Amino acid sequence: MINNLEPYIIGETAYNHEGDIAYLYRMIDDISALKLNAVKFHLLLNPESYMQKKHPLLAKIKKWAFNESQWDDIIAYSKNKALDIIALCDDVESLEYINKNNKDVDAIELHASGINDYFLLMAASKFYKQVILGTGGSTIGEIEHAVYFLRNNAKKDIALMYGFQNYPTNYADINLSKILKIKNLFGLPIGYADHTSFDDPNNVIVSVMAAMMGINILEKHYTPDYGKKRIDYHAAGDKKQLSRIKQLMNLALTVYGTGELTMQKAELDYGNVGPMKKAIVAKRAIKKGEKLSLDNLWFKRTEHETYIKQSQFLQLIGLEAVQEIKLDEVVDFEKVKYKYMKSDLADFTHIKK
Repeated sequence: MINNLEPYIIGETAYNHEGDIAYLYRMIDDISALKLNAVKFHLLLNPESYMQKKHPLLAKIKKWAFNESQWDDIIAYSKNKALDIIALCDDVESLEYINKNNKDVDAIELHASGINDYFLLMAASKFYKQVILGTGGSTIGEIEHAVYFLRNNAKKDIALMYGFQNYPTNYADINLSKILKIKNLFGLPIGYADHTSFDDPNNVIVSVMAAMMGINILEKHYTPDYGKKRIDYHAAGDKKQLSRIKQLMNLALTVYGTGELTMQKAELDYGNVGPMKKAIVAKRAIKKGEKLSLDNLWFKRTEHETYIKQSQFLQLIGLEAVQEIKLDEVVDFEKVKYKYMKSDLADFTHIKK
């Protein structure tokens, strides 16, 4: 997930399946066909551990929850599809199930709703791979508490996921500049979970904007039925959207580059002296024996390269021409009398002759 040069796209299924396991398998097939990197599931084994008994959504959530045996099959199927598996665990029971039974899960995630839940954090700290913390709607203090809790319990492989849902999307609320501050503050890999409305004309470009800032991890809801009113459909893209997002993320991260200060070959070719950067030339014809000066030297672009850099100009001043140098001819050290001053050993040591 941390390779900044390549997109890492997570296809989130959430509860869009609404308890229809065949529909979920269809989602997995599509996410695999798109060659996304990972599939993300919401695991909930004990809804009453997650919601109050009087909660209005509890009855529906119970119908949508799969049992351990079903999750065994779903996870194995996804792994055979060459997908990384991310399990967002809504209850402690789900975490305990993964810790005990399933080594094929590549990362577990804690939703922002439970970012400081002691019991979830404690169970997450026992997971042997990566723990992702959803940070949407969380203060820096809440994120800090969760990170330190995990670190204090020997969990080092931690990542953050930035993003939250609001409909209709208010672009100003996304505040992508904050993502880099959070990344630098905690020194952890971070991803962007985009929840732009599915029918927003800027959906694709907003989804890619974090990649333009060097963030290579993107989480995006997926649905086989674009715009169909199912749970979690508001921000869910289809094959066409996800395919375009993947293409543009590749482009964005390629253009963003590595940030290395060493110049690439193309930069060196562009910056060569002569054809691109102006070379030092004779401002007028210079006679043999004449000294180079501000009056007879100039800078011009030339047809051919020269090894003399612009910054070496002052080194030429006062040197004597050993041949005639014609107007516009490139001036270099082969055309002047350059005295090599032999240094005294005493200049570099305490040894005296």
